[in-house]
Amino acid sequence: MKFSDIAKSDWEGLSPYLDTCLLPVTGLTGFEQPWEATQELEFLRDVMDCIEVPYKGRIVTYPAFHYTDSPEGASAVNTVCQRLKSGSFRYVILISANSSVMTADYPDADLLLCPESAEGDTESGDAFRVRIASEVRSIWQKAAVSNAKTD
Repeated sequence: MKFSDIAKSDWEGLSPYLDTCLLPVTGLTGFEQPWEATQELEFLRDVMDCIEVPYKGRIVTYPAFHYTDSPEGASAVNTVCQRLKSGSFRYVILISANSSVMTADYPDADLLLCPESAEGDTESGDAFRVRIASEVRSIWQKAAVSNAKTD
């Protein structure tokens, strides 16, 4: 579900079910030609479909960070992760189609997802979907186990 699909009047009733924020990070540098920027955004859109569609009732997609090609950019992304978690969301998942984004440190993100490895290998759509399912369930199950121990 996109952040813009949630009306103020609906948020209180939906918030207990929408505990996970998907924060897209494009990883543009500013050196891209217009067609390259378009290509990056389209690839990110396709990658996001792998998580937005199957988890529509639990994940809210926030606006994307586009230019993060600096230590300050990574710090800004992490600050937003902190704020999202201290506000409305229990989990924050960063997603990108650009592997360079995933090399930065984001200690406050619960999960980093990218179909491309640092070596330039790209997972197929099916393989990426399987990995997403496993990793997303893992962060949710860890929380369920820790909650059960404290009850």
